[in-house]
Amino acid sequence: MARRIQSGSRMTAAPRGLRRGFTIIELMIVMAIISILVAIAVPMYQRSVVRAKESVLRQNLFSLRTVIDEFTYDKAKAPQALQDLVQEGYLRQIPFDPMTGEADWQTIQEDALTSVNQTEPGIFDVRSKSDKKSLEGTPYSEW
Repeated sequence: MARRIQSGSRMTAAPRGLRRGFTIIELMIVMAIISILVAIAVPMYQRSVVRAKESVLRQNLFSLRTVIDEFTYDKAKAPQALQDLVQEGYLRQIPFDPMTGEADWQTIQEDALTSVNQTEPGIFDVRSKSDKKSLEGTPYSEW
């Protein structure tokens, strides 16, 4: 039979089988394992977030470039501002740049006409205003 522990001024050690809780060594080992797992998981999570942003950037650039081309062929002139695409119903709103977090793009104006039917030049291309580099090492502003 196990002994009972009495509370009071007299301290008695509990039998080995009745001790509860964890030792400091056990807690430190668990903390070390958790730290290692976090050290592995956080960079992987951050990399996946960047990949997702890069994917959104590619899609938004593709959409903008496609709509700029459609506007140019339909209206026989290139848009003078991205807002023209919204006003004419080609876009509901200007997509945001996931790298800057804003719907602000670097527009590239063309000097010459790109088709025979085009009457005036305008925006030819769009790029990100971000100064960061992609996971591949290329600047987002060159995409």
